[in-house]
Amino acid sequence: MNDREVRGTVEDGFAGVRDVYAEVVAAHEAPVDSQLAVYLRGRPVVDLWAGPEATGTTLTAVYSSTKGAATVVAALLAQEGVLDLDVPVAAHWPEFAAAGKSAITVRDVLTHRSGLIGVDDGFTAEELVDDAGIARRLAPQRPFWRHGTGYGYGGFVTFAMLSEVVRRITGQTLQQVYEERVRIPYDLDLHLGLPESEEPRFLPVRRWTATPEQEAAFWRNVPGPYSITGIGYGLDGTPPLDQVAFANARSVRAHGQASAGGVGSARGLARLYAAAVWGVDGAPPLLSAETVAEFSQLHCVGGDLVRGPDGAYALGFQAKGLRYPFLSAKAFGHDGSAGSESFADPRSGIAFGYTRRSFGFGWSYPEHDRLAAAVHDAVTSR
Repeated sequence: MNDREVRGTVEDGFAGVRDVYAEVVAAHEAPVDSQLAVYLRGRPVVDLWAGPEATGTTLTAVYSSTKGAATVVAALLAQEGVLDLDVPVAAHWPEFAAAGKSAITVRDVLTHRSGLIGVDDGFTAEELVDDAGIARRLAPQRPFWRHGTGYGYGGFVTFAMLSEVVRRITGQTLQQVYEERVRIPYDLDLHLGLPESEEPRFLPVRRWTATPEQEAAFWRNVPGPYSITGIGYGLDGTPPLDQVAFANARSVRAHGQASAGGVGSARGLARLYAAAVWGVDGAPPLLSAETVAEFSQLHCVGGDLVRGPDGAYALGFQAKGLRYPFLSAKAFGHDGSAGSESFADPRSGIAFGYTRRSFGFGWSYPEHDRLAAAVHDAVTSR
């Protein structure tokens, strides 16, 4: 088998997507296992994969694309009146009120406005394994900026706060709610807690390849571990967090922490957004049009204290209409550090999922733009 051969199927009208995906696969310096899946208004239309070990059913770490699944849980509970987004977190979790956090609401947490992006002494990799352990460390922590003065991405901690609120309200972990209310009923190959029985399908994430000179030049320009950016990405631990080792740890996959511990396929990512907005296989959508409108509404734009100009957020989700200007203003989703991407565009009907098992150099993934544009072109030309 050719390591760069594209396998899978596309519906009539999507041959151009396959062509662009083949160009992306061929452009990698070394073969990369990847997958691309697209649903159109709840119906699968693209299902492709390439690489020496990839199949349509292989799984890999999706890092922060996990946040999309966690936000669907928040949206479902808010829709049912179980979760009030504008109630202070401390109303459900009294310990959280310490160090000036009594006024921070669930909405503030979901839009990265809480100022809580880490802890003073940093987290160890072991502490970042599960949401409950993260929450215990966060409860006494003073925010890194005053509530209401800015927003900044909490890569590993934001959804641990949501998870603790969900546990206090429902008596279940966020992962349990997701499994029972979302993953199983909609048959999603996207796991917040990967069962041991599914381990044979998991492909460990690989590091990027670069020359020593490229590496040195890159790291010279990376913010320090104790900067706002360093804290937001967990680099202030002792030792600094190794993102590759973190995702490849069985303990992380087993717990499926809600910020970055998910494991899935492109099919699973695309189907999540299809199920949320349109429904799949005759099942109704998880979310009402009103809920989709609220959670896709822009909340934070104009300069992320952690990520810089790249950070723009709806409610829990990234604002994909700003990331990809050819999409509608209400497009929403979430990407992940190793190169996964996922989103829904309620206007065009697109639900998009992409995975790769190898970091791009400098966490750069220009193929996202090409693939998203190719899908959008195929849909709008129909």
